[in-house]
Amino acid sequence: MDWWLLIQAFILGIVEGLTEFLPVSSTGHLIVVGDLIGFHNDGRVFEIAIQLGAILAIVFEYRQRFIGVATGIVSEPKAQRFVLNLLVAFLPAAIIGLMFIKTIKYYLFNPVSVAIMLIVGGLIILWAERRTHQVRVHDVDDMSLLDAFKVGCAQVVAMIPGTSRSGATIIGGLFIGLDRKVAAEFSFFLAVPTMFAATFYDIYKHRDLLHLDDAPMFAVGFVTAFISALLAVRTLVRYVANHSYEIFAWYRIAFGGLILLSWQQGWVNWELPS
Repeated sequence: MDWWLLIQAFILGIVEGLTEFLPVSSTGHLIVVGDLIGFHNDGRVFEIAIQLGAILAIVFEYRQRFIGVATGIVSEPKAQRFVLNLLVAFLPAAIIGLMFIKTIKYYLFNPVSVAIMLIVGGLIILWAERRTHQVRVHDVDDMSLLDAFKVGCAQVVAMIPGTSRSGATIIGGLFIGLDRKVAAEFSFFLAVPTMFAATFYDIYKHRDLLHLDDAPMFAVGFVTAFISALLAVRTLVRYVANHSYEIFAWYRIAFGGLILLSWQQGWVNWELPS
């Protein structure tokens, strides 16, 4: 057993879990950290697979909500509206992703692109937080189909690594008048169909790269992603009840700037696609 590989899986599992639902870009962090620790064991497949751990953390944390929706989908209008909102929000990224994901992965899955989007996203968060908020929606169940569609359109931008899926949907939600907690929770709920679809699609597409010998590595990454995601989600919900997202904006700008400085000074050797 390669212990260093298991340690790498442990590190990346923590990175995935902590960053997946915070507005700081999990994909961006995985790309940068994976390169820094030399993780090259079909890394993209591993990164995709451990997302399942993070997704299941959401399902576990909001299990009562999901159980209520599942049992009420046939007869309860509130449950039906909730599912329809998720479907409407899910479709824009699903359609655009199928059309352009190969091009995006080839040209933009590199630390330099990640750094640029981290900084740009940080500046947008600062702008969003410093504008006057006009809150219209104080509960997820009060969201309209148009609200859900607008959040879904914001999620499309997150296909660019470094943008952050949760960041795009949360800040998009703030722009259209969602309460901070509502924006965060709908982002979590939307992550379930979005990430399940993307994860299973990529695993199926790259199934020839999956080997039984890699099971311990996947298990370590999966478990650590689940635990760290659970902690991150609980912390974020409590935090945004009384604070803005500005701390995440400054973190993005600082982290993105450090990546660019490291690349420009030659401290790390990152090559851009031709």
